[in-house]
Amino acid sequence: MIFGEFPLAECDGLLLAHSLRLPDGAMKKGRRLTGADIQTLAAAGHASVYGARLAADDLAEDAAAATVAALLPGAGIVARKAYTGRCNLHATQRGLVTIDADIIDRINRIDEAVTVATLPPLTAVRAGAVVATVKIIPLAVGRELIARCTEQAEQAGRGAALGLLPFRQQRAGLIVTEQPGDPAKNYATAVTSSRRRIEDLGSHLGLVQRCAHRRDAVALALREALVAGCDLLMIAGATVPKDRADTIPSAIVAAGGEILHFGMPVEPGNMLLLARIGEVPVIILPGCARSRRTNGLDWVLQRMLAGLPVGAGEVMAMGVGGLIRSAPEAEEDPEAVAPVAQRIAPGHRVAALVLAAGSSRRMAGSNKLLAPVGGVPMVRRAANAALASRCVGVVVVTGHDAAAVRQSLAGLELEFVHNAAHESGMASSLRAGLQALPGDIDAVVVLLGDMPCIDAGHIDRLVEVFDPRRGNIVVPMKDGRRGNPILWPRKFFAEMQQVQGDIGARELLQRHADRIDAAACDDEAIFADVDTPAALEQLPLP
Repeated sequence: MIFGEFPLAECDGLLLAHSLRLPDGAMKKGRRLTGADIQTLAAAGHASVYGARLAADDLAEDAAAATVAALLPGAGIVARKAYTGRCNLHATQRGLVTIDADIIDRINRIDEAVTVATLPPLTAVRAGAVVATVKIIPLAVGRELIARCTEQAEQAGRGAALGLLPFRQQRAGLIVTEQPGDPAKNYATAVTSSRRRIEDLGSHLGLVQRCAHRRDAVALALREALVAGCDLLMIAGATVPKDRADTIPSAIVAAGGEILHFGMPVEPGNMLLLARIGEVPVIILPGCARSRRTNGLDWVLQRMLAGLPVGAGEVMAMGVGGLIRSAPEAEEDPEAVAPVAQRIAPGHRVAALVLAAGSSRRMAGSNKLLAPVGGVPMVRRAANAALASRCVGVVVVTGHDAAAVRQSLAGLELEFVHNAAHESGMASSLRAGLQALPGDIDAVVVLLGDMPCIDAGHIDRLVEVFDPRRGNIVVPMKDGRRGNPILWPRKFFAEMQQVQGDIGARELLQRHADRIDAAACDDEAIFADVDTPAALEQLPLP
């Protein structure tokens, strides 16, 4: 490449080095000048311009940048069209960026003409975010230089220089503990900030429980969240633990869990406690988790949801760079508790309707919905499962013994509707529940309050199979048998409002047998309802 100042008579085919302002517009840097361009420049009073004339073995800056960029991406990363000597690489979905620093360093050390810049390793990004950029400094480089870049990238031999670990969708549960006299805003800010963090990472926070700041109450809430099908549990305590033997850590142990690590070399966030119950991670949130600013909790959640191991060793290794001094992501008002809008695709807003109005005629005088199953009232298990699922809201229909049923659901974020005509049968509860659903719901999962083995996984399987374009009913199936709960698209709501008696919408299923899609299930939970004391004793609990 020959670079310099050239008289206009020698500029045909020259690459323009600098953008020029002209009376009728501008000529951009990198433009290959034509005869017409030269006339325009002369008319504007230019006698010469700076530019580059390429040799036969030269690559123009855009072609060179695109060639180097093509060496870098792995799964989840794509290069876009090069411009002005730059080629950006973008994430295709939300996740954590992985960087092979050795490959990047090898390329950057070859020649000052070729540069590659990336985000820091394990940066969380959204779909479309720029994760790296290749910049060619001069207007062109020799093909031999680009060949050396290719050679260095291949010699590393460990795979792609750039990758993306996509965030996995998880069902998160939040337990908020309270003490007498706690400000009401504490609960609201804990829920709002936790939901924002989880939703921003593509997961769902549905099950939120309030309980007293006591070991037994927290241990019970943990057990409830586990049987509801939560994959990740967080606890926002009325006070932050000061020791592994403090109230909430000891509750985790009482619930069958173990403490993995207490504290982290990250500020803010150093009072975080990491534990697990079986394979389910449990995080006691540090006090800074109520803030929207980045802190150690964000690092832990991002790594967990990206499928990376997070244990004591990984936490201890976060110290270098762990002094976070980020600017606020938004102006914070400590009184502001605005809800977080859930990211639900159009047509996929599915609500849950829990029917809990029955009189338990065959239960020898007791209300089966209040019967403890694994220490948790049967109806509360159904409500917890619905909340932990990806449904956008949960409505509970009460009837018989309504006050006691509502009391058994205390501390859960639910909507209630009372069916005064519950004695007429299940159909009246179905009608009452449908009338109480928000107007923007696209479908509803109808759950029976006497099926305590159903968890959020069963409900989410129905939601996954639901295709709003087809608008079909979705039923759970195992070994050719149909079970419950059932997902009903909105277009069937009017017909459902016409059902009578105590058989629910069974006749509608027969009428629309050709409009049913099956969701495969691998256990007996979809058949296990409780009508008698004997059925309660024989429940197939895990």
